[in-house]
Amino acid sequence: MIQASPTTSDSTPAAPRLSVIVIAHNEALNIQDCVRSAAFADEVLVLDSCSTDDTVALAEAAGATVVTTDWPGFGRQKNRAIDAARGDWLFSLDADERISPELAREIRQVLNRATYSVYTVPRRSLFLTRFMRYAGWWPDRTGRLFRRGSARFTESQVHEHLQASQAAGQLTQPLLHYSHRDLSGVLDKVNRYSSASAHDLVARGKRGSLASAISHGLWAFIRSYVFKCAFLEGGIGFVLAFSTAEVAFYKYLKLAELQGRLPK
Repeated sequence: MIQASPTTSDSTPAAPRLSVIVIAHNEALNIQDCVRSAAFADEVLVLDSCSTDDTVALAEAAGATVVTTDWPGFGRQKNRAIDAARGDWLFSLDADERISPELAREIRQVLNRATYSVYTVPRRSLFLTRFMRYAGWWPDRTGRLFRRGSARFTESQVHEHLQASQAAGQLTQPLLHYSHRDLSGVLDKVNRYSSASAHDLVARGKRGSLASAISHGLWAFIRSYVFKCAFLEGGIGFVLAFSTAEVAFYKYLKLAELQGRLPK
């Protein structure tokens, strides 16, 4: 049940409190700019999963409250952050994302006259050399702003998303996503995301094999490069589609490995 907001002494409703929640692990490169972009909020809460770099110190220096915990997967960790935050409204922000001043103003305007309990935001994502327009990367709407009690994240280890029972409103200013800064980062994400996705597939009762890895990888490339028009991005679009195919290929091959079904 959503409780009424507190009122001021003259009975004028107080402005809703906003918490920006961030989950992090070894995000020293990103965390300060991330937290600073959310400085307009009443609270910035970073849920850190035992970072071994300077993530915690840098987050606190930028003004965030940091809570340290273990790592149960992306979805469960974001739900933990929801439970730990104090705001009436929450905005879920990844460590490699930034809230622009224009988006910050729009969020505050919406909170003062909210007609929905959940809002999606368009996301503009960087891939190596520029922000992508095709390959399904724009506008890439994602649910991020929500009233406490109105939504939770799916508990997937990776590719979690916000679930709500009601229709969502739409913000117009983009969230900036510095997702793939260099090739080392791309390959690291291919490895991490394919491993986590393989465990999700096990939980869903899927079976892996070399044939399924090849077919899913090939389809992922065709879907991204042809049907989602990554070819319009030029050479960098090919690299993007190929890395998408790698995630799909290794996801199903790692699934086969977990099930003892790698080819002999």
